Amino acid sequence: MRTALLRPLAALLAAGGAALLPATAVAAPTPSPGATPVNRAGTSFLSATPISAGQPVRVDASIGDHLYWSFPATAGQVQEISATVTFPKGRSGSSTWTVDVFDGLRRRQACTAGAQTPTVDATATSVTLGCTLREVRPWAEPWSADPLPGSYVVRLSVIDLPEPDLGAPIDVDLLVGTIADRGASADDGELAAPLVPNSKAGTVLNAVPPVDPEADDEGDPLADWLPDLGSRWVWTGIGGVLAAVAGVVGFAMTRRPRRR
Repeated sequence: MRTALLRPLAALLAAGGAALLPATAVAAPTPSPGATPVNRAGTSFLSATPISAGQPVRVDASIGDHLYWSFPATAGQVQEISATVTFPKGRSGSSTWTVDVFDGLRRRQACTAGAQTPTVDATATSVTLGCTLREVRPWAEPWSADPLPGSYVVRLSVIDLPEPDLGAPIDVDLLVGTIADRGASADDGELAAPLVPNSKAGTVLNAVPPVDPEADDEGDPLADWLPDLGSRWVWTGIGGVLAAVAGVVGFAMTRRPRRR
């Protein structure tokens, strides 16, 4: 009787697991058909090379370089970053690599899956890194670090390696893909504006700004011969007066009276 009861229960569990599996499984990112490959990378947050989901990246770099890319993400999306670094032969030791993802406020985002910081030995010819981000939320509390809509920056770098291997040439293949897109969620809120870093904070003046000739005519010619009165000149003048008074008083107190 126990066997007869367990068989229907096992069948129900198997059917339930099969029904839930397609809803939770996610596929690895693949390049978009017709996407233009990117063959460059930035060297800082401000110079990060913009890419889009499904756009393959292949660059030539050197061991020790910090490579930056930026990509957009909207609410409801789950982004996955995969990267492969190919080494030359004859490395002197093992190395540790890392892929980090930052949001528009340069807050480091946690990875839910993937080899974010793998270590390979000297005989390895390549290393594969990966990072699956959390689902982008339409809004969040200011104190939280939840992923929000806007621009994200990917940084690929090596964090531990023998010094003789610095500068060796490498090939980097990177791909950012959207493995899930649930659209707008039921969260009662919406971000006012996407978190996009300001990469053009100001302009650099390479030349001296021109001087208005009319402003020079309005000035007093006598003032050009006098130094600017500041706190240093004021305290210097006060100190000189006090020193003169102290000298006169000291002389009057120490001089001998004349005899008649």
